[in-house]
Amino acid sequence: MTEQNFEQMRHAMVVSQLRTTGVSDARVVAAMGEVARERFVGADKAAVAYADLPLPIAPGRALNPPMVTGRLLTQAQVAPGDSALVVGAATGYTAALLEKLGASVVAVEEDADLLAAGKAAVPGATWIKAAPASGSKKGAPYSLIVIDGAVEQIPQALIDQLADGGRLVGALIDNGVSRLVSGVRVRVGGGFGVTAFADADAATLPGFGVPAAFSF
Repeated sequence: MTEQNFEQMRHAMVVSQLRTTGVSDARVVAAMGEVARERFVGADKAAVAYADLPLPIAPGRALNPPMVTGRLLTQAQVAPGDSALVVGAATGYTAALLEKLGASVVAVEEDADLLAAGKAAVPGATWIKAAPASGSKKGAPYSLIVIDGAVEQIPQALIDQLADGGRLVGALIDNGVSRLVSGVRVRVGGGFGVTAFADADAATLPGFGVPAAFSF
């Protein structure tokens, strides 16, 4: 594969996967048309880096499809100067896009190999080795949190790291269906809730299981 091939694949992704599916933020579209997604997957996966499906990058881990990433970042309304936390940052693709959009990024990743790859690919981000569900207090409170995969629940630890008026986007697994969601932290009364805005096949992010109910 040549650089020209990858440029053509990025253009095809923009035309067929982003502009046709509600990725309406021109800045997000431009960033995804510039950031080389093939650099965030193994060499053996580079040829399918722009496929419209979760892309395996490690045992039990995958990158979100481009459309899912585009929809989440569009919903997030990323602004220059945002302080962003990426949960389950993997090899850093979403972190790189957030930097391109002007955010300062703290990236949390538990897998040592993915963390090393992410640090190499996005050295401008602050990388934290930790369980994704715990987030990182290092840069809190954040104006934006991106959960980079589908989870069973959003833990209180992450909500507590949002600034007043801070936004959170991600995907929730609801009866086996992955739904893209967003929410805004309202400190008055401690309220926080999410609203689903699309069903999409997001990559599952482990470590967010709902505790089993106690029974006698």
